[in-house]
Amino acid sequence: MKEEFQDIAPYDDCEFQEKMAGLVKEPLLKNAINYIMPGADYDSLVDTLLAIKTKDEFQAKIIGHVLQILEKNTTSGVTDSGFENYDPATGALFITNHRDIVLDASFLGLSMLRHGHKVPHVALGDNLLIQSWIEDLMRLNKGIIVKRNLRLTKALEAAKQLSSFIHWCIADTHQCVWIAQREGRAKDSNDVTQESVIKMFALSGPGESIIDKLTDLNITPIAISYEFDPNDYLKAREFLARRRDPEFKKSQRDDLYSMEVGILSFKGRVHYQMCTNINPQLHAIADPDNKVEAVRQVCAIIDREIHLGYRIYPINYIAFDRVNHTSRFASLYTDEDVAKFDSYLEGQLDKVDLPDITAEERDFMRNFIMAMYSNPLRNQLIAKGETL
Repeated sequence: MKEEFQDIAPYDDCEFQEKMAGLVKEPLLKNAINYIMPGADYDSLVDTLLAIKTKDEFQAKIIGHVLQILEKNTTSGVTDSGFENYDPATGALFITNHRDIVLDASFLGLSMLRHGHKVPHVALGDNLLIQSWIEDLMRLNKGIIVKRNLRLTKALEAAKQLSSFIHWCIADTHQCVWIAQREGRAKDSNDVTQESVIKMFALSGPGESIIDKLTDLNITPIAISYEFDPNDYLKAREFLARRRDPEFKKSQRDDLYSMEVGILSFKGRVHYQMCTNINPQLHAIADPDNKVEAVRQVCAIIDREIHLGYRIYPINYIAFDRVNHTSRFASLYTDEDVAKFDSYLEGQLDKVDLPDITAEERDFMRNFIMAMYSNPLRNQLIAKGETL
């Protein structure tokens, strides 16, 4: 690993056993494993972990197994399509919509393992690395640290460092990297690529043109579709809390609880649609020298690929019809689907723990959640050029 990347890069394999030896002594790691895999023989697991020598071996032997357990216990199956679009000989930058703090990248890794590929490096914000053992675990698991909440000069330096590392991973070592299309999850499931993310990619790389720099990364969008978002009620709660108090800010504890709910709660069907490399579309941009417009067009290309790639479930059709006061998609769901949706929705709203929620506020949250489930279909219709 180049010295300039040491503070943000995954640990080198030569460091793996030393770092793992320290990690397994952490009591909170044992608690986390017992929580996800109750009844597991921790001492036996430690022996296995200490015998592992590389990150890839760790992911294949341990992380993949843990993810299979989560798939079995919290989903109706993780499926994928389009993975023939990935060429491991060249590497790629996988950019996806962002639903779950942890599992978006994790279940992608599971799909990659099933196709015989190595798990991607994963870019994640340092705001989530609240304890040193969590940082060690993430960096042993190919985590790339994204530095946040820095002053302007430091933020630019950090962005250049991150950009250089991503380019090095893909162009020089032909590995793959995962990053979300925006900082933070799209609370309303209206997935739009953040321009600052694209600008960060273009801070390094070959050539003068922004298109040359982006082409270097083999950008490959992936659409992630969860049938149910376990955090839907927490997102609705956050919006209601902010409506009550515009100064409301989530706490570190809120983020941790969102991670826990997202990992351990039921998600229904989960699907990953890998799109094709967007390099041909980048080269078709009319005025690449106009950087502002070029960035906007790159964002639009990524958004359209993700929106077209959504797997649409009955809950999305029902929510769209409810939000738009129509029966346009009624043939695609049953009365039983509607009853299950209503029961699910009210059950999620019952979990919101804010005090003295009025009927009007409950309606506000109900409408918010329905919009969440409606937006993927809405965006897909727009991407297809269909009327709303």
